[in-house]
Amino acid sequence: MSRYVVIGDWGTSRLRLFRLEDGRITARREGPGIGTTGRDAEAAFADAMAPWLEDGAPADIRLCGMVGARDGWVEVPYADCPADADTWRAAAVRFDWRGAPLSIMAGLACTSDEGMPDVMRGEETQIFGAIALDPALGRGRHLIVLPGTHNKWSVVEEGRVISFRTMPTGELFALLRDRSTLGPKVEEADPAQEAEGFAEGLARSGDGRLLSSLFAARSMRLRAGRPADWVPGYLSGLIIGCEIAEIRSALGSADDILLIGDARLSARYAQALAAQGLPSRMLDGDACSRAGLGYLEN
Repeated sequence: MSRYVVIGDWGTSRLRLFRLEDGRITARREGPGIGTTGRDAEAAFADAMAPWLEDGAPADIRLCGMVGARDGWVEVPYADCPADADTWRAAAVRFDWRGAPLSIMAGLACTSDEGMPDVMRGEETQIFGAIALDPALGRGRHLIVLPGTHNKWSVVEEGRVISFRTMPTGELFALLRDRSTLGPKVEEADPAQEAEGFAEGLARSGDGRLLSSLFAARSMRLRAGRPADWVPGYLSGLIIGCEIAEIRSALGSADDILLIGDARLSARYAQALAAQGLPSRMLDGDACSRAGLGYLEN
C-alpha cells in the first residue's frame, strides 16, 4: 500500500491538493473554496481526498490559506512578525484526521508604525517558499510583493518577514469594473486596446490624483473617443500606479523587489514598477506555495 504525502492551498475561491510520492507530484485534485464550503469544510475535503484514501491514509497532510481562518475549517492563530520559517511552522495547528497527521499552517500578523493591524493567510507560505527556492532571499533586505485581490507588500530581512502592508487593489478594481458607472461592461477586452488603456492609466497615476483621474474612465470614452475595451486597462493602470506611489515611501528601500503570483498580473506590476524606475523580478506563485509546504521542485 502506497505511503504518500498531501499538500494543499485552500483559499477563499478554491482548494488545490497535490499528492507527493518519493518527492514527486503524482496527482492533483481540486475542490470548492472555503468561501463556499463554510461549516462543511471537512466534508468537502473528504470528497476531494476520496480517490486517494482508497490507497490508505497519507503519511502527512499540510494545508495553508483561508482553511485556517476564523470562518475556515479550524481556526489557527496568527504568528506575529517578525517571523521566520521556523516560527511560522511552529504556530501551525496539528491534529489527526482519519488516521493521518494533518497540519493547518498559520497566517502572519503585524502592526504598522501608525498602529494599524494587518494580517495575511496563504501569502506567507509563498514568501517562505520563495526563500527555500532562492536562499539568497534569506540574506539582506528584500521587498516581496504578492499581487492579488488583496496585495501584500512584505519587507523581508535576513529570512524574516518584518512587516507588510495590504492594499485591496484587486478588489477595488473589480468593484470599479463590474459595479460602477465609470465604464461599460466588457466581457473580454481587446488586448491591444486594454494595453493602451493600461499605459495611459499608469501615466496619469504619476500625478497622484486618484479620485479626479477615475472619472476620466467615463469622460475619455464620451468625449475623447476612447473605446470600451480601453476602460479596464485604464482603471487597472491608474490604481496600480497609485498603489505603488503610495506604498514605496512607506516601505523604504530594499536590495531588490520580487513579485510572486499569477504571471499576467505580476507582469503588469513589473511594468508599473518599471514606469516608476523600480526594477523587479518574478517567481511563480504555485511553485512558491508548494515549496513553502515542503515540496522543492527539481
